[in-house]
Amino acid sequence: MGSGFKREDENPNLTQPLLPKEVTIIHTQHQQQDQTQIEFGKKLWIETQKLWFIVGPSIFSRVASFTMNVITQAFAGHLGDVELASISIANTVIVGFNFGLLLGMASALETLCGQAFGAKRYHMLGIYMQRSWIVLFLCCFLLLPFYIFATPLLKFLGHPDDVAEWSGVVAIWLIPLHFSFAFQFPLQRFLQCQLKTVVIAWVSLLGLVVNIATSWLFIYVWDFGVIGAAIALDISWWVLVFGMFSYAACGGCPLTWSGFSMEAFSGLWEFLKLSAASGVMLCLENWYYRILVLMTGKLEDATVAVDALSVCMTINGWEMMIPLAFFAGVGVRVANELGAGNAKGAKFATYVSVVQSSVIGVIFCVIIMIFHDQFAYIFTSSPVVLQAVDKMSFLLAATILLNSIQPVLSGVAVGSGWQAFVAYLNIGCYYVIGLPLGILMGWFFKTGVGGIWGGMIFGGTAVQTVLLIIVTARCDWEKEAEKASSRVKKWSTSTPNDKLETVS
Repeated sequence: MGSGFKREDENPNLTQPLLPKEVTIIHTQHQQQDQTQIEFGKKLWIETQKLWFIVGPSIFSRVASFTMNVITQAFAGHLGDVELASISIANTVIVGFNFGLLLGMASALETLCGQAFGAKRYHMLGIYMQRSWIVLFLCCFLLLPFYIFATPLLKFLGHPDDVAEWSGVVAIWLIPLHFSFAFQFPLQRFLQCQLKTVVIAWVSLLGLVVNIATSWLFIYVWDFGVIGAAIALDISWWVLVFGMFSYAACGGCPLTWSGFSMEAFSGLWEFLKLSAASGVMLCLENWYYRILVLMTGKLEDATVAVDALSVCMTINGWEMMIPLAFFAGVGVRVANELGAGNAKGAKFATYVSVVQSSVIGVIFCVIIMIFHDQFAYIFTSSPVVLQAVDKMSFLLAATILLNSIQPVLSGVAVGSGWQAFVAYLNIGCYYVIGLPLGILMGWFFKTGVGGIWGGMIFGGTAVQTVLLIIVTARCDWEKEAEKASSRVKKWSTSTPNDKLETVS
């Protein structure tokens, strides 16, 4: 009976899922995407914290150090146009040329110390720093002729006699500053690779305070003029050296500093070759805009042109401390991750650094365009100089934007040990393309300092930035991690430190 009826629980419709299969799949995909986004956000936040633990104090310390130069130029600028031009040329050209080379040579420590720290071979960091001291100190003697013969060199390059004479006098008084670089740069990288950037920031603040006090004392109280400004700079930079060394030598770095060692004199030739590659890489970038100032000296009304360009270069250099801090931060992060064998971590650190530095660059670019006719008042009240700076403000904005990317990619190169390759890249972009284009625009097309600067920006810096982006995007990070491991083994000449604790 009832054979013609199906039982209720046999109805196939009652056993079907409440949601269609396609909807279930889509829901699962959304859940996976949400989870992926959460994981990415967490990873991004962790990397940002690691990066800014280095970048934040580095920005402060670099801005504080550069502000010493800004204070010096500001004091000199209110003494007169010739005084501003002389201190600007001495500081920007003479000191700047040597600064770039020595800073670049010290950057070899970012590769070696960073990768050794990532591999937990802490004992080698102090040895590397002492080797860098020796190499840089000897190089300082080789570079002395730039200071001693500054006046005839500047006259030969076409600068007015009064500016060249005063610049030469200031350059002689800046020789103590020159020798401080040999110790200050390696100390900074030694501490930086151990993530002790807060110490560098406090020491930089002390140096800035000393600079303000000594500048006021030597210039306004004792009336030493631009020579007083030079002496104030000398004292301030040596404060940085003694401050950082005191911290390292008095127990601040127990795992990485165990005193002076004769081991520092071994392997100097190999260390010199790596330092030279680093020096060439960075100094070719640093010299590029120094050459711009030199070429400006050959233009008509050179004093005004040099003053205006020096103001723009000072503003650019001031803001450049931020991407240079990212240069340091990404160099340490990439070196640490490669030294630890974490290729994916190095790649991710690169992307995070480039994006964040670029955003900051856009912000400052907009600020310059808004205050294009006002920011020069910091340095001068001369109407002709103010007008000349206003005309060049859009070039300054473009330079700031490009420089928010390029130094970060150079930092990746330092962290990975690509210095020699990037050095060749810099020669091609800056000196084969950019510099000739700047000369062509400035003199052949009669566009003056704006044409020179524009040609050098869009012909050199822009091309180099694009090529670095391509090289970095195509990098085989797994292979770079293997190279880092081999490099650490090659350069670690003594028994590795078996302590597993981290340096805080």
